[in-house]
Amino acid sequence: MKQRTIAKCVDLVGIGLHKGVPVQMRLEPLPKDSGIVLYRKDKNVKIPLHPKNVVDTKMATVLGKDGVSVSTIEHLMSAVYSYGIDNLLVILDNDEVPIMDGSAIAYCMLLDEARICVQNAPKKLLKIKREVKVQDGEKYALLRPSDGFALDFTIDFDHPAIGRQHYRFEFDLPSYIEQIARARTFGFLHQVQYLRSQGLALGGSLDNAIVLDEKRILNPEGLRYEDEFVRHKILDAIGDLSLFGMALMGEYEAYAASHHLNHLLTQKVLEDTRNYEVVEAKTKTMEGYVIGAACAKE
Repeated sequence: MKQRTIAKCVDLVGIGLHKGVPVQMRLEPLPKDSGIVLYRKDKNVKIPLHPKNVVDTKMATVLGKDGVSVSTIEHLMSAVYSYGIDNLLVILDNDEVPIMDGSAIAYCMLLDEARICVQNAPKKLLKIKREVKVQDGEKYALLRPSDGFALDFTIDFDHPAIGRQHYRFEFDLPSYIEQIARARTFGFLHQVQYLRSQGLALGGSLDNAIVLDEKRILNPEGLRYEDEFVRHKILDAIGDLSLFGMALMGEYEAYAASHHLNHLLTQKVLEDTRNYEVVEAKTKTMEGYVIGAACAKE
């Protein structure tokens, strides 16, 4: 299996979740072995996708370098990972990735428009060799050895519209688009009100999040899946795990995990080479679903 980038440049405009201002985003192909790079063109700073560049995980996964940051990368990166893209330049004119509808489906559509091209270099996999776990009280996230990539997530909210939800996802791209990509982020009304008092979540609305009061879901259209909440947690986890910079061979399991725990997990895996090895991908999991195209000469 070979590395992948996109076949052509594509553009998207949307609102940033926290500042509530328009953000222009452009995706451009990169040569083999370049990795995923975020570029703040308003600051002329490039930030490679890597755990060492994570600067905040409170409300979202935030990358930063030289005092310049890009927030809320996880939904875009979830889609980029799922399409098997290894090399990509993400150009932004502000400090947030557009939130779109709060899920990853808009980014999937954008990548379908860009089309995928296969590059003349072997694709690399991060193979988990032994179990690695991080924990905060009852909350935990772990990676264990596996022949493929699967995610097993449980949440438990003391709320009548959520409660305890569990979902196991055996990864492949068609299943991701059908089962995971449309699951939206969610929040509680009292949290939104507090965040706005702090100058955050100014772009949040019923158009880009599931919002709940103390008893019910406020979105008039309801849910896209009956267990949309836990599915979105899997969407987020895929985006957070994309910071490894390569496809995963391992099984992820979590209970009530957060962006912060996911970040700690990536750090803990990489701090000891006995936890993993980098191998060349031999499978063709995504072949035949995303249309391949000829890459520009590198």
